[in-house]
Amino acid sequence: MIDKVGQIMLYVNDQDECRKFWTEKVGFNVVSDEDNGHLRWIELAPTREAQTSIILHNKELIAKMQPELTLHTPSLMFFSDDLEALYKEFLNKNIKVGDMVTMPTGKVFNFADNEDNYFAVMERN
Repeated sequence: MIDKVGQIMLYVNDQDECRKFWTEKVGFNVVSDEDNGHLRWIELAPTREAQTSIILHNKELIAKMQPELTLHTPSLMFFSDDLEALYKEFLNKNIKVGDMVTMPTGKVFNFADNEDNYFAVMERN
């Protein structure tokens, strides 16, 4: 039985620049940065205690190692207790954000990383 989502693989062109985006702009923590000499992966999470993390992998290398994999960006929905403040913070940090919209489940907006991968954040009280 699966009881939680552990890691989400995000295949990127520049791991270091994406690491900077997620840590310096979004505020995630680096859980680990591993390099076995052939493959490097960077584990990021909103907090060190988070049960789910994002793993940044080198897209080009993974495509060569496992050409059968789909390397598209996953559609991720994050939650925030203070969406208005987060929206303003992202704007101040020059993160590309979409309009804030009200859905039946609450307010939501999308944002893009430095490689134009889009994600969403929803108000969660």
